[in-house]
Amino acid sequence: MLRLLPLLLLACATNPPTDSASTPIDLTEITIAEIHAAYRAGDYTSEDLVSEYFARMDILDGQLNAITYRNPEALVTARQLDEQFAETGELLPLHGIPLLVKDNINTAGMPTTAGARALADFVPERDAFIIQKLREAGAILIAKTNMAEWAFSAMHTESTTAGTTHNPYKLDHVPAGSSGGTAAAVAANLATVGLGTDTGNSIRGPSSHNALVGFRTTLGLISREGIVPLYLRNDVVGPMCRTVADATRVLNAMTGVDPADPITSYGQGKAAADYTTYLDGEGLQGARIGVLRELSDNEPDPEIAELFTRALSDLERLGATVVDPVVVPRFAELRRNQWCNTFRNDLENFLATYVGNDTLATLEDIIRIGTDSDYAREGLKESRTTEGRYGEAEEPCGDAYTDPRRIAFREAIKSTMDSLNLDAIVFPSWNHPAARIDRFQEDYRGDNSQIISPHTGQPGFTVPMGFTAEGLPAGLQFLGRMYAEPTLIKLTYAYEQGTGHRKPPGLE
Repeated sequence: MLRLLPLLLLACATNPPTDSASTPIDLTEITIAEIHAAYRAGDYTSEDLVSEYFARMDILDGQLNAITYRNPEALVTARQLDEQFAETGELLPLHGIPLLVKDNINTAGMPTTAGARALADFVPERDAFIIQKLREAGAILIAKTNMAEWAFSAMHTESTTAGTTHNPYKLDHVPAGSSGGTAAAVAANLATVGLGTDTGNSIRGPSSHNALVGFRTTLGLISREGIVPLYLRNDVVGPMCRTVADATRVLNAMTGVDPADPITSYGQGKAAADYTTYLDGEGLQGARIGVLRELSDNEPDPEIAELFTRALSDLERLGATVVDPVVVPRFAELRRNQWCNTFRNDLENFLATYVGNDTLATLEDIIRIGTDSDYAREGLKESRTTEGRYGEAEEPCGDAYTDPRRIAFREAIKSTMDSLNLDAIVFPSWNHPAARIDRFQEDYRGDNSQIISPHTGQPGFTVPMGFTAEGLPAGLQFLGRMYAEPTLIKLTYAYEQGTGHRKPPGLE
């Protein structure tokens, strides 16, 4: 199986820390704020930190199979940032923060494969818009991460280019998909922060299964330019981190109008100047939180149901009024016929814009080149024969701001929230714990992330809700109004700080 990990990068990864780090850096659950405090104190440098993360990858990634490619320029970039700090005494917002990037986001000089054989040799000439912004903020892109091939699977993370990724909390279980490589690696402390993409579930699902914080933001807030699409009308890119504060700091650097992604024009003037000002430990005081029983009570695993009941009690203990239940009129009807298969058109546009290869221009070319994944093979076959809206409706497939079905669904939820004066609606991100890898299809149950946000365009944030008796993580999801990221940051931060559910996996 093809592995994108040259010997040069292995040598780079095992470079010892420089003399400024007199003792090994404890990478366990380290945050952006702690790293910046250490830089200011002279405890270690960016170069030291990157070297330590590479060494940790050497030790642990053999169990996870989460990393697909290590950036050979990462240590060079770290040294440059160290020199800049030495000269100016000032730190950029993400200065020297090691970042993992899902392998469907264009990164200049590094492969962007989407897990597929057809793109195994594709090396973009320039960064995606958001990668440019993150680099400008001082982030160090240290590695790319495995993903479900073409992002087809919410269930598991398997690709032709790198194989199968394992859940660090139980290695024979899935990390979910499609951003499972980022989730597993960040959960196992192989980098400080990570990026995923979310068409239906793929930031929030893997974050939930790996005890992470995952932000699916409002459609229009963050550019998707330079991202290998699944269904662009639904696709969002966002942070996957161990804390709400870190995810918020990454979000801060990613927002902005991008002419190359027209949907961001709807976000003009709607991004907060500084999202970190909403990191309020008392953020649940006086909040009104609704419970969508139509999702939470849909045949849940008993342990997840118990964790959710405890989460509702915690919300009340932390100052919120819990409105239970919340009923959205015509919810079952409005959620129907929302999905559209736009993969062919979106992918072929990406190939024409970025790859520019006459022999790799169509979906048929992708199918001809082939895949090692049975699941991806079926996805490609379906996309060849099915285009447009699934279900009974025959309306055109529009974006979240123009599609009548999407607007009607969103307005119904907003009207309900307005009538009850709700700040957010909550439900488990999954009603069941992670499936075993060898039963990823049979045991795929309870994925609540697919149902609302991908269609309405609303933001959905997941945070750790606790663990099952087997040690498998569960996530609590907060759904907000369009561009209500400030509110969701307040609520999720207060819940996280008041419960402290996050804990690292016991890998050695």
